[in-house]
Amino acid sequence: MPGAHPAPGIGGNFTICPSLRLPSGVTARRRGDLGDNGDVQGYRDDGVVLRTHKLGEADRIITLLTRQNGRVRAVAKGVRRTKSRFGGRLEPFTHVDLLIHPGRSLDVIQQAEVIRAYGKPLATDYPRYTAGTAMLETAEKFTPVEKEPAIRQFLLLIGGLRALGEADAPDYLDQADELDEAGDFDQADDFDEAEELHGGDEIGEADGPGEADGPGEAAGPGEAAGLEVPAANADHGEPGHDIRPAAPPREPRLVLDAYLLRSLALEGYAPALVECARCGVTAASGTRPLVAFTVASGGMVCASCRLPGSASPAPQTVALMGALLRGDWDAAMRSERRHRVECSGLVAAYLQWHLEHSIRSLRHVERA
Repeated sequence: MPGAHPAPGIGGNFTICPSLRLPSGVTARRRGDLGDNGDVQGYRDDGVVLRTHKLGEADRIITLLTRQNGRVRAVAKGVRRTKSRFGGRLEPFTHVDLLIHPGRSLDVIQQAEVIRAYGKPLATDYPRYTAGTAMLETAEKFTPVEKEPAIRQFLLLIGGLRALGEADAPDYLDQADELDEAGDFDQADDFDEAEELHGGDEIGEADGPGEADGPGEAAGPGEAAGLEVPAANADHGEPGHDIRPAAPPREPRLVLDAYLLRSLALEGYAPALVECARCGVTAASGTRPLVAFTVASGGMVCASCRLPGSASPAPQTVALMGALLRGDWDAAMRSERRHRVECSGLVAAYLQWHLEHSIRSLRHVERA
């Protein structure tokens, strides 16, 4: 080839064309320069597995709600193989500690360790399983933007799954080690304080990455979700022993309704229950009683503001909704079944109207 020069140290059979040389002043890019992703480091976070779906022959795409990074979609390579290193750690309802490597389109999960498997008590109980599935689906709908931090929704989901797992048979004496004074899901101001959370020992926190359940943790059953374990009765019994009243079992649907109402409250959609959602007149004023529940208006309305097609719930149903929103379980557990059914219907309609999406899992909850 005219003008070609033999490559030094290789021999005369391989030549380099001068036209392929770099322009004057331009040097070859070295590893680590701008635009080279070879040294990108992974990030560590903990999260709850919301759902999974298959990818290729042996992989899965895992959707998680994480503590620091909000909703994350990442690939678990080889997870469907029999000898996968992940095993069953990346299944829905599982709280896991993760090492994730950023990718071009999807991140890649490099390591996963189980913090707590909330799905274990739900797997053999269909009502609790369907309620838990509705929680996971709702959490995903309320976090539409990937990698946008949503720590309050994360803490609420952790608390809801804890409470749901203990809904039918809570053993408060065995859970004594999990009690913590950091806060309860039952306090109305938890949501305001949750805005200041940064991790560690805050109100409603669940177990941190790699932490085990034990004394002194900020992890009580249902703390971020509204289901408080009764405090120890220090005025009775022998020293060193806590005597606690037997608590009635909580229906999974009540736990789910409390979670849905609080999720709505976190996003600014709390229903108006004590004043008219349109004109603001309060029920305590006695001038115009609240007679109807209008989903599009945002809650209870007076007779003057009532729209066609509004529901007319019983006063006990409205009181139950308020109790679930506040975390007043003593009042909620005294409610009648017909009022619970009516409350569930209103909550489901109100949730899906504001989400502008249907929650497919709710149809299975109703059948349960």
